[in-house]
Amino acid sequence: MTGKTRYQAPALTKGLEILELLAGATEPLIMSDISTALGRSVSEIFRMLQVLEEHGYIARAEEGYRLTNRLFALGMSQPPIRDLASTALPLMQDLARKAGQSCHLGVVSGAEMVVIIAIEAPGLSGFAVRVGYRRPLFRSNSGRILLAFQSPEARAAMLEDIRATGAPFDEAELIARLDAAVATGGAVSPSPMLTGITDLSAPILVGGVARAALTMPFVDGAANRVSMDDCNVMLRSAAAAIGTAMSPFMAIPPRPMENGQ
Repeated sequence: MTGKTRYQAPALTKGLEILELLAGATEPLIMSDISTALGRSVSEIFRMLQVLEEHGYIARAEEGYRLTNRLFALGMSQPPIRDLASTALPLMQDLARKAGQSCHLGVVSGAEMVVIIAIEAPGLSGFAVRVGYRRPLFRSNSGRILLAFQSPEARAAMLEDIRATGAPFDEAELIARLDAAVATGGAVSPSPMLTGITDLSAPILVGGVARAALTMPFVDGAANRVSMDDCNVMLRSAAAAIGTAMSPFMAIPPRPMENGQ
């Protein structure tokens, strides 16, 4: 941590450091690795790990400690996210059924995109992203949609968050992609993770800005019932319907007039 804080809560700080470290880890970490990464003694880490495990925030296995879904569940219980999930779920299920493809919903989490709903493709085969999956905003189609459809001020702040992570990226190329997404109302891009998959993404717009991104990892194949172009049209229609349905829940109320005017 950098800079001075007004109040000190050492135990809370250690606990948050552990949670943040495990959240960014790609695999479980053993106690000595956590101790080394945070620059704290094993005895300090041991006590905090015990408390976090007892409260269900982390779990221990032979390969080390990992986060549970408790923090995710707490975030999902917030009214805006809960309303988004309950509104989007039936429309996403209908989309997956008609398209014969999986789809998922992503929201902003710091400088990352996190998947909060994932609907598997119908049938015995298909590709789906798991709930809780994270990627840096600039490295996923969903994340770029979330960046693109923002006010200039919000986009600038989000880009600053990305710079603060220290991850290298071509800012000029990224901005060009964001502007292109806005101009076309969405984005189509080959999956950065797997060949043969094309990510189709569209914004969930509420009040003119993206509150979430709806993405379909389109898997091409002879058994497909619907073409990629038609799936893209269906995806954008579903995204628009979710945004329209969400407007009463997430719209910002008008400011009261001052001095009775």
